[in-house]
Amino acid sequence: MHPFIEAFHKTWLALIDEFKIDIASLRTNRITPALVEDVGVESYGSQYTLKELGSIAMLPPNLLVIDPWDKTTIPAIEKGIQLAQIGVMPSNDGTVIKLVFPPLTEEKRLSLVKVLKEKFEESRIKFRQQRDGVRKQIQDLLEKKEINEDELYDLNEALQKQVDEFNKTIDTVSEKKEKEIMTI
Repeated sequence: MHPFIEAFHKTWLALIDEFKIDIASLRTNRITPALVEDVGVESYGSQYTLKELGSIAMLPPNLLVIDPWDKTTIPAIEKGIQLAQIGVMPSNDGTVIKLVFPPLTEEKRLSLVKVLKEKFEESRIKFRQQRDGVRKQIQDLLEKKEINEDELYDLNEALQKQVDEFNKTIDTVSEKKEKEIMTI
């Protein structure tokens, strides 16, 4: 595999991972710690994620319990959750923070699908920019006479295989998440 294609393959795998992380915070009817674990919290004079400040437990069907390792961070964690606007208000009993998630309405599910599609399109745009950069590099090689027409064809074909694989993968990930969101 040509170094351009190999680097492009790694790039699109990273884009898929970034997309998965990005959409993990989109709520489905299944409550998971991923909904809040990356919420930013200002504590000890620095910025932390919630998962760095305590454990997050899931209690069926719709409750997350955050148990901070240092109880003095509870007010900062509450503030971080409120600023994140995740659709719930934290309740603090002095030792843990509880987040009760109401069931999703049809309107909210449709709104989440819309956000999913926006994130999906953003990922595809980033991908197209990467692909266009590789195409330009390949074309530059031809203009510098470092490759011939046959090699150009082979590189473009290898690039197209990567494009097809990316599209198939991101479509599958997006469809799965949309199904999770729309499932009651």
